[in-house]
Amino acid sequence: MPNLDLVPKQEISSFRKLAIGTWHTAYDPSVYGTLTLRMDRALDYIKAFRHSTGRRLTVTHLVAKACAEALRRCPDANAILRWNKIYLRRGVTVSVLVVQTISGGDGEVDLTVTTIERAHEKNLVQIVDELDRTIERARHRRDRAVEETKRAIRHIPFLFMNAFLRLLSFVMYTLNLDLSKLGLPRDPFGAVTVTNIGSLGLESAYVPLVPYTRTPILVVPGAVRDEPVVEDGKVVPGKVMRVSATFDHRFIDGLHASVLARTVREMLEDPFRCFDRLGAEIPAPR
Repeated sequence: MPNLDLVPKQEISSFRKLAIGTWHTAYDPSVYGTLTLRMDRALDYIKAFRHSTGRRLTVTHLVAKACAEALRRCPDANAILRWNKIYLRRGVTVSVLVVQTISGGDGEVDLTVTTIERAHEKNLVQIVDELDRTIERARHRRDRAVEETKRAIRHIPFLFMNAFLRLLSFVMYTLNLDLSKLGLPRDPFGAVTVTNIGSLGLESAYVPLVPYTRTPILVVPGAVRDEPVVEDGKVVPGKVMRVSATFDHRFIDGLHASVLARTVREMLEDPFRCFDRLGAEIPAPR
């Protein structure tokens, strides 16, 4: 079994070919953008969902599901570069970064990643349950593959880390080899990574692409704030969140980004229509 389930993209424009040839790695083709969203209805939906299902839905879950739907609608963005050629993923895998406390580290924290495979086919209940299980394992260090990988990395001298990560990326993504038998998780970062800085009290940040992960899209929701907004020609108080994004311009451009942005806005600002139906527990629209 290969590391990723891929199919070559057949039709490549001349501009896309030039973009791929212009930048050698993901170090330099980063494009950044910010989307400002009204979150009043999303917060209402989270409250109703928790009451209806007993599950702790968060903004991170909503953003992860919205990103999965966006990639379903824009399959050309659900891709990876191998041998300087675009390959399309057959399924949508979304990853979420999770803060993990370092044992004996005097309050220090680490980051670990959890993934949702075929996220475009799952509803919010499934996504919440799956992430809860994987986050619980990660935070209590019961994810065997992740912990074995971290232990192996601790034994690599700093001098050789760059070479090691380039080699690992080459084997897992360029050669597309499944290394799970060696303790490395399959496709640990997916096509898009969500990292919620709002939980840290930050409103916005632009996160760099991480070349060895080959993940071309990073989505960063910030904290929800009270701000004046214009509604029906009047200035009223509203709940607002900024979502920052970084993407790899070698094969994702403004056209793809517009589909992703429209989808995320549509779903976060009209959640009762776009996410799981909650029946009688849905509050009346404001």
